[in-house]
Amino acid sequence: MSHWSKNSWNPRWEAVDAYSISHGHPSTRPNARVLQDTISASDTAGLPRHALSASQAKFLSLHCRTTNVTHALEIGTLGGYSAIWMASQNPQLHVTTIEYDEHHYKTAQKNIELSGLADHIEVINGAALDVLGRISEEVHSGRRPSFGFTFIDADKVNNWNYFLMAKDISKPNSVICVDNIVRDGHLVSFGDNDSYLRGCREVVEKAGKEPGVDSVVLQTVGEKGYDGWLWAVIS
Repeated sequence: MSHWSKNSWNPRWEAVDAYSISHGHPSTRPNARVLQDTISASDTAGLPRHALSASQAKFLSLHCRTTNVTHALEIGTLGGYSAIWMASQNPQLHVTTIEYDEHHYKTAQKNIELSGLADHIEVINGAALDVLGRISEEVHSGRRPSFGFTFIDADKVNNWNYFLMAKDISKPNSVICVDNIVRDGHLVSFGDNDSYLRGCREVVEKAGKEPGVDSVVLQTVGEKGYDGWLWAVIS
C-alpha cells in the first residue's frame, strides 16, 4: 500500500466529513456508540487505520437498505467497522465477511460480539480465495444464498480474482464495490509498476470488458484523503 498517501490531502475535506456526518448521523443514533467503540477497540488492538470513514460506511449501509439487500459479502474485515455499519442499519441483512489476518479476525469477532450483531455478521478467518471457493460451492449447491452486495477491500493484487469469484455468486442486479482504486491519483501513474497499482488497473480495465458487468470509477475525497472505488452492477 506504499502508493496511498495524503500528499494531496486537504483539511477542508476532513472538516466537511466531520460536519456532515454530525448532522446526517448524530451521536444520538442507536448505533453511534457501538461504532465509536469499534474504532476505539480496533485502535487499542493496534489495527491499522484503514477502515472506511463514517460517511463511506454509511453510504454502503444506505445502499443495502434502498436495494433491500438480504445477504452481503465483504472481503477484508479489519476490525469489523464497515460490517457493523451495514448490519446495524439493516435488520434484514446478513453479512459474511472474510479476514486473512488472525489478529484482525479475533479483534473483529470481539467487536461484533460486543455490538450485539453476532447473529447478523459471520466472520470467516482464512485466505480469501480459499474461503470464496468454499462459499461458491455452498451457493451453487443451495446451502447458502447468493449475494446482493459485495464490498472488496483486501490485497489489491487479487482484485480481479476476488471480483470474478464475487460475480459468480452474486444475484442479478447486485453491486460489487472495490475500494482504494484511485490511490491518490496513482491509478494513472502508468510508469509505476507497483503490484497494487497493477491490481487496481486490472480490475478497472477488465471490468469494462467483462460480459454482464457495467462499471464506473468514482473519485472520492474526505477524511481518508484522495482515493475512490469501482462500482459495478452485475446483470
